Amino acid sequence: MSKVFIAFQDNEESRPVVDAILADNPAADATYPPGLVRIEAPGHLSIRRSSIEAQTGQDYDLQQIHINLVTLSGNVDESDDEFSLTWNG
Repeated sequence: MSKVFIAFQDNEESRPVVDAILADNPAADATYPPGLVRIEAPGHLSIRRSSIEAQTGQDYDLQQIHINLVTLSGNVDESDDEFSLTWNG
């Protein structure tokens, strides 16, 4: 199964997003190349607004992930509540 991935700048703003992604996607692995956090998973990866809000204790606009987003791979499906990457192939 092909893997999807997403990478963020490794900074304070990205940490709750990364923590939420790893909590919601048990098959995901994070690596930390210099200045980045790269998260990959087989086939599917979800980023949920509610999980980020649970990490931060504040309302969160899911569009904010784009500020620290460096790159991604997979088919994107995006709503106000969830950003997901899938790869079928």
